[in-house]
Amino acid sequence: MGIELSVLSGILGVIIGSFLNVVIYRVPQGKSIIFPGSHCPACGHNLRPWELVPVLSFLILRGRCAQCREKISWRYPLIEGLNGSLYFYAAWMNHSGSFLELGIHFYFISVLLVLAVIDWDTYRLPDVFTLPLLGVGIVAGFLLPQGPSGWESLATALGVGGVFWMITRLYPEGMGLGDIKLIAGLGAFLGFPEALIAVFIASFTGSIGGLIMLSFKKRSFREQIPFGPYLVLGGWSVFFWGQNILSFYNSLF
Repeated sequence: MGIELSVLSGILGVIIGSFLNVVIYRVPQGKSIIFPGSHCPACGHNLRPWELVPVLSFLILRGRCAQCREKISWRYPLIEGLNGSLYFYAAWMNHSGSFLELGIHFYFISVLLVLAVIDWDTYRLPDVFTLPLLGVGIVAGFLLPQGPSGWESLATALGVGGVFWMITRLYPEGMGLGDIKLIAGLGAFLGFPEALIAVFIASFTGSIGGLIMLSFKKRSFREQIPFGPYLVLGGWSVFFWGQNILSFYNSLF
């Protein structure tokens, strides 16, 4: 698609990223994502329209609440910017011209982003995100000419999900059921063997991340390390560069 649509997609992604921040903060607490409106968690100040402009408001306010001057986490503009950047790239890489395909890809990107941050914060991957991800991935396979077919999506989701479910029966400490549902969702969207490559990337980067956290004493050997963010990294990597990864692997043999 053209640069104009890619830029518009990026702007849309930043705006949606602002909403994702609300979802990430409220859903784990069981709060409504609609009411009340956006407000400062420290003083309860209701944010005015000019305080709600993604990224820019954070920069203008210098990362502080306009009312109480409490610091605002840098994570808010980071999530907005990351979601916008991924939307831009997804639109740039979309050569089919299908807005339905692009919309489904946007859904995939944003749901994975939400799951990664929630799992990092709470060590949970809520069913309200993982199960729809699985369902949309299978339906997309039947609707879209690009990517895995519907039956391949279904078979891959059941296959990789089932294999890792059996692994958790033998080694329950290694992975949670939320991880299994996320892997099944990745299988539905990515197909085979791409889903296994995503899990391999997740395992590799997760091992490195765990060693880094241990070396900086951010975690101990007995502490749980969330696997969801690494699965998301693997899923994004294969989603954007899966063919390049497969070509590189085939060139080695």
